[in-house]
Amino acid sequence: MTVRPEPARAFDARQALRLAHETFDIESAAVLGLKRRVSESFAQAVRMMLELRGRVVVMGMGKSGHIGRKIAATLSSTGTPAMFVHPGEASHGDLGMITTSDLVLAVSNSGEVEELTSILPVIRRLGVPLIAMTGGLESSLARHADLTLDTGVEKEACPLNLAPTASTTAQLAMGDALAVALLDARGFRAEDFARSHPGGALGRKLLTHVADVMRTGEAVPRVGPQAAFSDLMREMSAKGLGASAVVDGQDLVLGIFTDGDLRRLIEKGGDLRALTAREVMHPQPRTLRDDALAVDAVELMERHHITSVLVVDAQGRLCGALNSNDLMRAKVI
Repeated sequence: MTVRPEPARAFDARQALRLAHETFDIESAAVLGLKRRVSESFAQAVRMMLELRGRVVVMGMGKSGHIGRKIAATLSSTGTPAMFVHPGEASHGDLGMITTSDLVLAVSNSGEVEELTSILPVIRRLGVPLIAMTGGLESSLARHADLTLDTGVEKEACPLNLAPTASTTAQLAMGDALAVALLDARGFRAEDFARSHPGGALGRKLLTHVADVMRTGEAVPRVGPQAAFSDLMREMSAKGLGASAVVDGQDLVLGIFTDGDLRRLIEKGGDLRALTAREVMHPQPRTLRDDALAVDAVELMERHHITSVLVVDAQGRLCGALNSNDLMRAKVI
């Protein structure tokens, strides 16, 4: 059971807001301090990671360990293979996870945490490059490292100057800076990010193509240009798209007829039964290629205020159709 200390005094809302503002000021200053001190060693760290044949192995204890896990996750999702290894577990067998092709990025504010310093000689004997991310520039970690990234801060945001706050913010910012510099150097694109996040919204938008969600074969409503109006209506009703393509004998798209077109015809009056599909269709409709992204279909529908789109192949032949409901089912919108 967690024992919570009793408040020393009544809650003071103004004091809480003052401390919030002070925390933001201290942590902002910590990050800006990095900007002033970042040097050629940062560029050298990026170069070492770019030339790496293996993985970036991130290590850290306590709060620095939590930051290390996030840095490893960010590197991995932006094109730099990385993993987190807990220093305490490393001395009990997990050092075997580190190969000579890897690089160790060790995160520690003081640079003297025992679980980490105890395995530094072993890492050196393995011949694995070691980059230190620390505020202790004269620490054991810094002395063992091939390269040191200074993440020191003047003080923590904690009023007692004890809880890691500004120091972990600085570590996180430095890790993000490494990831951003690396993804830029690798030419990493939004499509690459989507491939490592296939279950997310971005992944669906950048990896889902029209061919993945469109209706095909007999599910695509189509009639010839000489089809009677009644046949056109039956085709639309049977396929449930809210529209029908009008195609020639080679399946080249001549036009489209939609529910909206039907409403407008009814408003005009007259004998619809005598009309043919060619006479009522909207010629040269907007179409999409089957290899287009599904998100392009969303953009086309929104821009032109339409709810259905015909899909054609490279030769312009009708090969599918979709509407907004199809895109919603695929969670593209």
